[in-house]
Amino acid sequence: MTANRVEPGEVTAALRPAVRVGAPTERRNPLSADLDLMPTRDVLAVINEADRRVPDAVAAVLDEIAATVDLAVAALRGGSRVHYFGAGTSGRLGVLDAAELAPTFNSPRHWFCAHLAGGPDAMWRAVEDAEDDERGGAAEAADCVRESDLVVGLAASGRTPYVLGALAASRAQGASTVLLCANPEAEAASSVDVFIGVDTGPEVVTGSTRMKAGTAQKLVLNTFSTAVMVRLGRVYSNLMIDLVATNAKLRGRMISILMEATGCAEEVCRRALREADGDLKTALVSLVSGAGVPAARAALARSADQVRGALALLAH
Repeated sequence: MTANRVEPGEVTAALRPAVRVGAPTERRNPLSADLDLMPTRDVLAVINEADRRVPDAVAAVLDEIAATVDLAVAALRGGSRVHYFGAGTSGRLGVLDAAELAPTFNSPRHWFCAHLAGGPDAMWRAVEDAEDDERGGAAEAADCVRESDLVVGLAASGRTPYVLGALAASRAQGASTVLLCANPEAEAASSVDVFIGVDTGPEVVTGSTRMKAGTAQKLVLNTFSTAVMVRLGRVYSNLMIDLVATNAKLRGRMISILMEATGCAEEVCRRALREADGDLKTALVSLVSGAGVPAARAALARSADQVRGALALLAH
């Protein structure tokens, strides 16, 4: 049999240091105690019922998320950056959130920097010991985090050494720090500027934080980064006006956005986009204000590329 074969130089799990974690995410969920005895439909029902509780847990920390949004907006307006540091599922969710902002909001790619314990390879396969590397997290933060940056640590348990090391080093650099976790009791709460402890409770499968804890982190990150983009003027009404039209679907979406925002006919919107050289914001300001493309472009330049600001300038 080869299932348990140890490769040369490999240290078996039994010989590695062990830490028993007391976070709520590691406790047993009594509602799923008989999970392995249930019919498939009942297994799904138990998981679904547990998932339904996550949005309420996120709603309970909206004040803390709002404080984090304000810190991020101030950092980005001041020319600084937002960093995510995480390991495992938490880190992958940070990478996903950061990666989606540029195509959705045309945000500069340097605005949000995601750091994953174990490096890029950890996106595709588990590099479990990487999360224990406190010095590695600290070294990575010391190398790239600067004063006035915002650093968000992502750790389901609230005690991941890689993340805590990064947060400590970031504080030493003069950055603002936030810890997002699924453990309201985390000891590290007192060592960050904002603590977001989402009370998701025990997982359906004990310790599997890719479930409720991961869902909560995904919701918080989406809520946080979207609100940041709204505050920075990259949304007009509820329409994405800074998207990058890299394919036919997105080019069609630009037409639809213009039609929704202005009430103009499709051909009018197409013509405005052509005259604006494909720049959605310029076409939008031109159509809403009635000004020509050159005036719309100049107003955007004077208002830091903010549609509402440009429209206010052209209204006077």
